[in-house]
Amino acid sequence: MRTLISIVAIVAGMTPAPASAAPLPEGSADHTAGSQILKHEGTGDLRADSESPPTEGKVPGMDVSSHQGDVDWKSAWDKGARFTYVKATEGVHYRNPKFTQQYNGSLNIGMIRGAYHFALPDRANGVQQANFFVENGGGWSPDGKTLPPALDMEYNPYGDTCYNMNQTAMTAWVKEFSDTVYARTKRYPAIYTSTNWWNKCVGGSVKFGDNNPLWIAHYSSRLGALPAGFDFHTIWQWQAAGLFPGDQNLFNGRFEQLQRIAAS
Repeated sequence: MRTLISIVAIVAGMTPAPASAAPLPEGSADHTAGSQILKHEGTGDLRADSESPPTEGKVPGMDVSSHQGDVDWKSAWDKGARFTYVKATEGVHYRNPKFTQQYNGSLNIGMIRGAYHFALPDRANGVQQANFFVENGGGWSPDGKTLPPALDMEYNPYGDTCYNMNQTAMTAWVKEFSDTVYARTKRYPAIYTSTNWWNKCVGGSVKFGDNNPLWIAHYSSRLGALPAGFDFHTIWQWQAAGLFPGDQNLFNGRFEQLQRIAAS
């Protein structure tokens, strides 16, 4: 049966999920952007009260999930946050129950916001997860207020670091997801990842940086090396906690540039 499923998926042009994926734990957790990176790579030289990296010419922002509950968006705005990513989905089984309050609330206070998907590549192929994401908050419109949809690629919360997939299979999975989001929204998704995880599990056989903005996770006062296939970064998640609810981010440019990314 598994062989037949694989043949059908290949004929349909999709990469089948590995057959070795274990069942999800009952009541599986809501994993956030960087939760597994923090677990595996630590906080570097940073503490919650650390000074931020140089912010001149940058735009401060944040990212949130259900863990933050109903976010006080006015407070975050008053403290200087100007953009946010909100978790929408995970795999093909989880929708953020706080998504509406977080996604609409950030917009209503004046922030530029976007949605992200926590990938579980061994649970379903890239097409299936991209469709689930787009249909549950991961859309995009050229309104100057919506960031590109984002794909969160990081350490497996349930087992093998690379989800029992080699670099060729993982690269194909990411490309499937990216191409499907583009077909449905006319916008390539940003890719959230860490350099260590990406270089180990995906590699540089495809230069995703040609189309996909990079949202890099690196908890340090200095950015460090970028993942293979990317020449520059768009957003840097530099701290897992701090001034704003959720993770702390910096957009690599001025607010006017951030607006342009949200409009084209």
